[in-house]
Amino acid sequence: MKILGIDHGNVRIGIAISDESGSFARPLTILTHVSRVHDAEKVCKLSEDHGCGMIVVGIPYDSDGGEGPRARSVLRFVAQLKSVCRVPVITWDESFSTKDVITTSLKMKKSRSSRQQALDDKAAAMILQSYLDHHAQYSEDQSA
Repeated sequence: MKILGIDHGNVRIGIAISDESGSFARPLTILTHVSRVHDAEKVCKLSEDHGCGMIVVGIPYDSDGGEGPRARSVLRFVAQLKSVCRVPVITWDESFSTKDVITTSLKMKKSRSSRQQALDDKAAAMILQSYLDHHAQYSEDQSA
C-alpha cells in the first residue's frame, strides 16, 4: 500500500510518497499554502490520484514533547484532512525533520544553491521514512 507523507508548514506543504511495499519514501511535490480547507482538499486529491491507502502527517512537537502553536496549527489541518478524506490520516512526530534534511545535504556536499531550495518535500520524505522504518522494525520485533 502506498502512503502519502506530509510536512505542513506556514507557507508550503511538502508531500512525499512511499513505494507500493511501504518500504521507501521519496519526495513528490510541494504545495503552496492557501487555506486549511483548500490544502486538505488538495492533499486528499493527491492521495486519491496516487492510490494511497494512508496519509501520515508530521507534527512539530516542542522540544519537551508538548503541543506549541505550530503543532496546534498542524493538528487543525489534520482534523480538516480527516473530514474530507476517506483514507486513514495519522500523525507522526516530525521533530527536527527539516534540520535533518539540511544536515544530510551538508554531508552529501550539496552546493549552497541546492541547499537553499525549498526542502519541504524532502522533509516530508524524511518524516514518512521514519514512520516506515519504525513500523518495519515493530513488525520484525513482533514476528521474532
